[in-house]
Amino acid sequence: MALFLKRKEFTIPETGIDSIETLSLGGVDQTILIQAVNPTNPVLLFVHGGPCMPVPGVVSRGQDYAVSTTTKELVKHFNLVLWDQRGAGKSFNKTIPPESMRVEQFVSDCNELIDILRERFNQEKIYLVAHSWGSIIGLSIASRYPEKLHAYVGISQILNWTENDQLCYEWVKKKAEAKGDKKTLKKLDEIGKPPYVSNVKNWLDFRSPLIKYNSMIYTSETVKHPGMIGGFKLFLFASDYSLKDIFHTFYSSYNKTYTQSLIEDFAKIDFNYSLKRIDTPIYFLHGKKDVHVNGKPVQEFFERLDAPFGKEMVWYENSSHMFHPEEAKEIEKYIIENVKNSEQ
Repeated sequence: MALFLKRKEFTIPETGIDSIETLSLGGVDQTILIQAVNPTNPVLLFVHGGPCMPVPGVVSRGQDYAVSTTTKELVKHFNLVLWDQRGAGKSFNKTIPPESMRVEQFVSDCNELIDILRERFNQEKIYLVAHSWGSIIGLSIASRYPEKLHAYVGISQILNWTENDQLCYEWVKKKAEAKGDKKTLKKLDEIGKPPYVSNVKNWLDFRSPLIKYNSMIYTSETVKHPGMIGGFKLFLFASDYSLKDIFHTFYSSYNKTYTQSLIEDFAKIDFNYSLKRIDTPIYFLHGKKDVHVNGKPVQEFFERLDAPFGKEMVWYENSSHMFHPEEAKEIEKYIIENVKNSEQ
C-alpha cells in the first residue's frame, strides 16, 4: 500500500504555473489549482467526482496518483486545472446557500469556469475530463457547448443515476445473500429499492452497504490497491489542506451538499433518453471491475451515440471505480497520446 501512496514531488519551473486561486463562480468563491510547465500548452479542466469529494482537485498539488488519473505528466502537456467544486474541499463555505446545491448550478459553475479559462489563456477551446459525479457535469457541458471543447473524456461515466442505483442494489443484495449477511439484508429491506427521491437519508444510507462490499475498489491475489484508506491519505499528504479543510471535506461538506433538492435532481438525470448526438470528440474510460458505476449501460450508450467527430471507449481490466494506480497512469498516458491528438 505504501508503494502506491508514496508522495511523488514534482517541480514546476519558474516559467510555468503552479498557482492556487480563488474566483467567483455563480456568485460563490471557489478554488482552483493551475499547474503547467509551459503556459502556452492547451488547457485541460478536470471535474472531480462526489459530489464533495475533490480528487483530483487542489488536494492533488505535489501528488501524482489522484484516484482516476495521475497528474505528473499531464502538467507537461497541458495547463492542468483542478477545481474544488462549490461546497467541496477548499471551496467549502458555510454561507453557501443550500438551495444553490443543484445539478444545474454545478453545470453553470463549470461553464463559467471554462469561459474564464478560455479568456485567460486566449484559447478558443479546452479539453474537459470528468470522473463519476463530475461526468454528469462534463457530459452536460459537452452536449450543450461542444464549440468550447477540443474533446470530452468521461471516466466512469454516469448516464442515469436511478438506473445505476438499481443495478448497485441488486449487486450488493446478492453479495449479502451469498455471505449470509443478515444485518446488511435487513438494512437493504429497510431502505427499500431505488429510486430514493422522497428521503435523502435513504439515499445516503444506501451508500454504506456499497462501501462495505467495496463497490469502488477491486483487489485480488495479484491486484493490490491502496483502498479507501489510501484515498483518505491523499488528503493527509496534501500540502495545501489543513485539518480544518479535511474535516469540512469528510463532514461539513457532505452534510451541506446532499440536500433533498439535489437527490431529486439526480433522479431526473437520463442521458440515455435525452442525448443522441455529441458534436465533439468523446471518450469513455471505464474500469472493467466497476460495479459502483456499472459499465454495461455506458457501453450500450456508446454504441448508440452519434459522434461525427469521433468516439472511443476504453476498458481498464484491473480497476473498479477508484482506479488501480498503474491504470491511473495508463489513463494519463491515454489522454496525452490519444485525446490530445484528437484536437478539432
